[in-house]
Amino acid sequence: MTRAETRTWYRIALSRPGGAPRLVAAAGEHMGQAIAAAEHEVAGSFAIGVEKAADNEIPLGESVGKGHVVLLGDAPEMPVFQWPRGVVPALTGGIPGAAPGWMIRPDDNLLVMEAQTDAEHLIDLFLGIIERLPTADNLEVRVLDHFEDSEATDVWLTARVNAKKVLRFLDDYDVELINNGHVELSVYVRSHKATLRLTEHKSVVWLAEGRALEAEVATWFRELHVPHVAQLVTVRDMPHFHYRAAKSRDRKKLGEELYRQRLRKVDVVKAAHA
Repeated sequence: MTRAETRTWYRIALSRPGGAPRLVAAAGEHMGQAIAAAEHEVAGSFAIGVEKAADNEIPLGESVGKGHVVLLGDAPEMPVFQWPRGVVPALTGGIPGAAPGWMIRPDDNLLVMEAQTDAEHLIDLFLGIIERLPTADNLEVRVLDHFEDSEATDVWLTARVNAKKVLRFLDDYDVELINNGHVELSVYVRSHKATLRLTEHKSVVWLAEGRALEAEVATWFRELHVPHVAQLVTVRDMPHFHYRAAKSRDRKKLGEELYRQRLRKVDVVKAAHA
């Protein structure tokens, strides 16, 4: 199979400065490549909706590598939010409006404080909370079953570490891990029986058995420019896609890199559909 034959075409709605959202068709070996190509074609743009392209929207010459991005005209009307890298709403199915914010989610057993921000501020938010934690003991990396339609989630764990080592590792691997919608990250704070999680939907969640740090976490969200809201819309609330960055490792190579960085694969969780 040739390189060109492995590409898939997508319809991508792009928000752009000073104009109505633009709809393009773009190709890539995976969705992240197509989104990157589309955003490169329209200067200053970012993707706000994606779906597979219809056969009649795939240009002639695709099989010999021509026409990586084709302009299709104005996009359908939809809310504009710069979704964090790794997730994007589907063009069909309805897209409710979203905005940065945090709230406490109802839960009978845990304190669940969930925050969402945009692509520009996600890394600052997640790493900023880690910097403020009183302790950090381990980093867990879950490579999820929908990464290349695997039959299982691979669970990787660092040795006992501290917050500085977690921050250094995530700073080095932000494209591979933070910007990968097929990965979920958890930082364990064992002294407070709590976990700070970057979900597969790119929201930041504080999960704790007690409420000892509730006020502090609320303050940290405010310091990191995430307002308290009564309702929070995330990409989980609508039809959506997960993708990895254009220049990132595939599942096999990511696993090999985690092994080289001395993480241990501690569990393999079979997918419900497997």
